[in-house]
Amino acid sequence: MGFYGYIVAGGCFILIGAWESLASSNSNPNTSPSSPVDETGSAITSADKSKMSSSSLTFIAISVVSFLFILNSLLSLFDALNSRDRVGSVLQLQVLVIALLFLFYAVLGFFVNFKTSFHLPCSLLNLIALFGFLEEFVLFYMQRKDPSGIENRYFDLLLVPVTICVFSTILEFKLPTSNYPRLARGSALILQGTWFLQMGVSFYTNWMVQGCSLHQKSRGNFTVKCKGHPEYHRGRGIATLQFNCHLALLVVLTVGLYSIMARKYGDGSDFSRYRPLGAEMRQMENMGNFTLDSDEDDGIRDEDNAAKEGAIVETGVNGFGSHK
Repeated sequence: MGFYGYIVAGGCFILIGAWESLASSNSNPNTSPSSPVDETGSAITSADKSKMSSSSLTFIAISVVSFLFILNSLLSLFDALNSRDRVGSVLQLQVLVIALLFLFYAVLGFFVNFKTSFHLPCSLLNLIALFGFLEEFVLFYMQRKDPSGIENRYFDLLLVPVTICVFSTILEFKLPTSNYPRLARGSALILQGTWFLQMGVSFYTNWMVQGCSLHQKSRGNFTVKCKGHPEYHRGRGIATLQFNCHLALLVVLTVGLYSIMARKYGDGSDFSRYRPLGAEMRQMENMGNFTLDSDEDDGIRDEDNAAKEGAIVETGVNGFGSHK
């Protein structure tokens, strides 16, 4: 994609992920207004309505980013055809298919959002997004143009946020009213965007690993070769360290922002069933002391008490028990 392509793609992913995270934090799944009915008579649930209303800007941003990816893929495809680079042309065809799939998802979601007479469940849109993330996973997993290229390590680490997007989208099928899958997907998109920025800086600037250089066969087909095994292992180690720094920074920012949003808007937790930890202990103390005496011991003790009382009464009757 080139340096500017990675920078633009990374910035767009960060913006989309940030909006997804903020929208998931602001929305309240516990509210259940009356479900309206569209012209066809099908009821629109409150969860679908809230997600559609909060995703309008997301659909617009995804459509713009998908269009930019399509434009970049077409330019790279023509350059690969002119350079007679078969690997580059096949690679750009895969990117083109993924971009078209996400563009279809964005256009369909935007159309459903503003056309109440044409209602589709969110599960169908999530299924399209799931196919897109799976295609993206296969693209980066199978991208092995040069087995000794340093870029393979960057693509392998890119599978982490893509996998989170896949599982969060699957989890949204099971928990359609929960905000946590959307928050996880937004955080993964932010991580994917920051890693795109890192890849652009690491591949196309002077900050590349010492002893390695970029080799391009076409506009979209490149590899990063190193002089020897020490430079190769150092490059892989630096890539892993960079990803850990990106992940740690994302965790700190996500926890901080979520705590602020939860304090301001609430996290939807139900504290009505909360009980103090010492409540059960105090109830047990009020019930009396626990003893190991059996029922037989209680019966023997009662008989002894009755015998003593009888002896006292008999002594009082004979005149020896009380003196005035």
